[in-house]
Amino acid sequence: MVVVLDKNVADKQIENVIKHLEDFGFAVHKSTGVEQIVLGAIGVKPDFDIRKVKILDGVAEVYRITEPFKLASRSFKKENTEIKIKDVTIGSNEVVVFAGPCSVESEKQIFTIAEIVFKSGAKVLRGGAFKPRTSPYAFQGLGEDGLKLLRRAGDKFNLLVITEVMEISHIKLIEEYTDIFQIGARNMQNFSLLREIGKASKPVMLKRGLAATVEDWLMSAEYILSNGNMNVMLCERGIRTFETYTRNTFDLSAIPVVHKRSHLPVVADPSHATGLRDKVLPMARAAVAAGADALMVEVHHDPENALSDGPQALLPDQFYEMMRQIKLIAEVIGRKI
Repeated sequence: MVVVLDKNVADKQIENVIKHLEDFGFAVHKSTGVEQIVLGAIGVKPDFDIRKVKILDGVAEVYRITEPFKLASRSFKKENTEIKIKDVTIGSNEVVVFAGPCSVESEKQIFTIAEIVFKSGAKVLRGGAFKPRTSPYAFQGLGEDGLKLLRRAGDKFNLLVITEVMEISHIKLIEEYTDIFQIGARNMQNFSLLREIGKASKPVMLKRGLAATVEDWLMSAEYILSNGNMNVMLCERGIRTFETYTRNTFDLSAIPVVHKRSHLPVVADPSHATGLRDKVLPMARAAVAAGADALMVEVHHDPENALSDGPQALLPDQFYEMMRQIKLIAEVIGRKI
């Protein structure tokens, strides 16, 4: 249920409405918009008489929400969520670019790539310290040593840092070094992890699961939001279909679909979506044209010797060309890089 308050509602009236909702058995989340304050009343109560809330002082409108996700819906918050991290805003008119290697391999490697990312105009350095791999024998990441290198490289080149958290026990450790938590596709429905990451203070990027519907994806975001962390962005990284030529099938239509149903920013990851270096640039162009709020791409100066996902990593010259082209596309649709 969504409760829209009067434009000039007093603080005492807000407190009174919240108390009543809690007494009715709802969990309440407050959203302050540009013009009005909106309260999200969370709880399955199909027979609840909404007139009990409508009559309260300070209440303008009350709406039932039929969608299973409440806090992530446009009904709860009509304005786009803008996630501000230092001097970077994700979800605004600027399309923010995240770039870097699949995994942190060495000091020389991450500092070399961080410099490339910085010179391109991208704002966020990506890199895995703990890597979820299909094979237990594949490179699993450098752990805390990788986090330290990633943070140092980010600080040297004034870049934000994003890395994946795979386990609840890693949250506090990763929080020390990162600016954005990443929840990978394989953990999209790890509900225990989502609950705990919802209690953390850093923003979260939630990747779409390998076979998840848009509703599944938004319901997973709801777990994070309902535990208090409202700075959530969604990452379309391709889904598994019957097609075998590309690593995954890039669902570009998910970008406008999510924007219509949710206020959360959408990130597009054409590297994981296609798994092939020569497909990343055209899909990056398409994602910007489709309205993505950010792009995440893999870049490596020596992909032939990369310890993970070398075939989908752009070479530096290809990355610079991608940045040039998406800037032109952003201008056409009234945005900027």
